[in-house]
Amino acid sequence: MSLLPYLEANRIEAGCDEVGRGCLAGPVVAAAVILPVDYHNPWINDSKKLSKSNREDLIAEIKDRSIAWSIAEATVEEIDKINILHASFLAMKRAVLTLNTNPEHLLIDGNRWKSDLALPYTCVIKGDGKFASIAAASILAKVYRDELMAKLALEFPHFAWERNAGYPTKAHREGIEKYGSTIWHRKSFQLLPRQLELALK
Repeated sequence: MSLLPYLEANRIEAGCDEVGRGCLAGPVVAAAVILPVDYHNPWINDSKKLSKSNREDLIAEIKDRSIAWSIAEATVEEIDKINILHASFLAMKRAVLTLNTNPEHLLIDGNRWKSDLALPYTCVIKGDGKFASIAAASILAKVYRDELMAKLALEFPHFAWERNAGYPTKAHREGIEKYGSTIWHRKSFQLLPRQLELALK
């Protein structure tokens, strides 16, 4: 079943989503997508519910069929400075600002949104499983970030980023334990469980 094409048909809506909030390393990446109101594709869905090959197959389709799309980042340094939630908002704001068509309304995945953009918005919990534009944004952001972390893994091969994209897997944490952190690790995050144990002593 296709996701909803819009919240209201008579306005330009941009779906927005981000990926990488729970990672120990790498930037947080956001995307914004404006789809035609008559767009339908039964394969467009929450990026987490799609296989890697499905997501990659949809990239060209989303970019070709969308009215506008954009991908943006907030850096590791920004994450450590302003915290991951605000960095996620910043990445989404940057994605919206770099769209080549100005949206009239934003559909934000999740239950919170804060920015200084003078744009009305609607937060949609689990929106990437409800609205096609949010799902498309989640796919663009995830494929972009996964590819970025795979490239970084060539330079920093001890953390299995090509497989875990910076999330706190066993292999990733074992790499930190043995080799220490890198410039791509978020210093404000608990990189190893024993950090918490030491802090409580």
